[in-house]
Amino acid sequence: MAGPMQIPVGQSASAGPAQSYRAALTLLASLFFMWGFITVINGTLLPHLRSVFDLSYTQTTLIESVWFIAYFFASIPSAKLIERVGYQKSMVYGLALMAVGALIMVPSARLPSYELTLFALFVIASGITLLQVAANPYVAVVGKPETASSRLNLVQAFNSAGATLAPLFGGYLILGRTTSGTAAAGAAALTPAERLADAQSVVLPYVIVAIVLAVLAVVIARFPLPAMGAATQRSAKEDRQGHSLWKHRNLVFGIPAIFIYLIAEIGVGNLFINFVSQPDIGNLTHQQASNYLFLLWGGMMVGRLVGAFVMQKVDAGHALAFASIGATIVMLIAATTTGHVAMWALISVGLFHSIMFPTIFTLGIKGLGPLTEEGSGLLIMAIAGGALVLVQGWLADTYGLQASFFLTAACELYVLFYALWGSKVTAVIPEQSVAR
Repeated sequence: MAGPMQIPVGQSASAGPAQSYRAALTLLASLFFMWGFITVINGTLLPHLRSVFDLSYTQTTLIESVWFIAYFFASIPSAKLIERVGYQKSMVYGLALMAVGALIMVPSARLPSYELTLFALFVIASGITLLQVAANPYVAVVGKPETASSRLNLVQAFNSAGATLAPLFGGYLILGRTTSGTAAAGAAALTPAERLADAQSVVLPYVIVAIVLAVLAVVIARFPLPAMGAATQRSAKEDRQGHSLWKHRNLVFGIPAIFIYLIAEIGVGNLFINFVSQPDIGNLTHQQASNYLFLLWGGMMVGRLVGAFVMQKVDAGHALAFASIGATIVMLIAATTTGHVAMWALISVGLFHSIMFPTIFTLGIKGLGPLTEEGSGLLIMAIAGGALVLVQGWLADTYGLQASFFLTAACELYVLFYALWGSKVTAVIPEQSVAR
């Protein structure tokens, strides 16, 4: 299976001044910031669209499902495009595709059209998928191999920074400029004129996003990124023969762990504003609730920084088990209590979610040796699990929004199972068997 090419840490980049590597890393960090920012802005966009189009929770979460379906369909074509045109051009194409999707949001808002909105978000997500497939392995080889982990943690922090700032941007320019976003909980339904006016509030923020993406694409196209040469080539085919991915328990159970974790993370982020706005929870307007969404994603950023330090001394599986237990507890509190207790329980889950994706990913590829690239590709495709947030939307419509968070708690329990048993390595392929 063709998948995103993950570069073993031991592979060195071509020789060049350290300063050029630092400049390249600074520029690439902006890519991580932008896709974190644009992904999380959906958290403020979804309650807005729910009011504009008078959607059920199922229809609302379908919007995010379309977003993550793009990971499934765009992952393999992205890898093939990189093999054909290289990393730098692929990054430019990814940014351009995202800018086109952002501009499609303009006519979808002016019509307004639910279907065109879905298409626009699919285009943006496809561009982000291409960026992820291209930028992650590139960052791994920009500089000295012994500092690869430090570089990856750094750019992931920028991704979290973008995710943290996105709710403030969306809250001010989308929810803060609409009737539905500033109305008190339980207010009367919007009139047709108010729906049309609210729909057009997304035009300005997405035009701004499109301009920033276009400028960034031009900068990267003209920037002299260091050539990686042989460092970005796949393992030789003969080195992968005789080995099977399915003999590695940590990968076999890691793929559904990523898939299921994404259901939990995306479900919380997408339904957060609607949940804390309820009269018996936070009794907030959507605009006010977006400020608390900022705290949820900010908690993830802090948790990643703390987790990176803690896991230098604590086994990754043990840290993941602790995080999953904590996440399960706070989600059960959110699903069974009311008022600020439920609201702050939901906010605090960001701290526990913070280390889950990178830790599951790292444990999933442990010991794969020359199969690391294929295993990494499968784990990245598993991000499509976020599309099943649609199931939580259906549960919210059928049994109530608060009760739907029992699904999140169940997802946390699978992560606990993976941390305690599923992540144990059953076979190790020596790295020295890899020929380049």
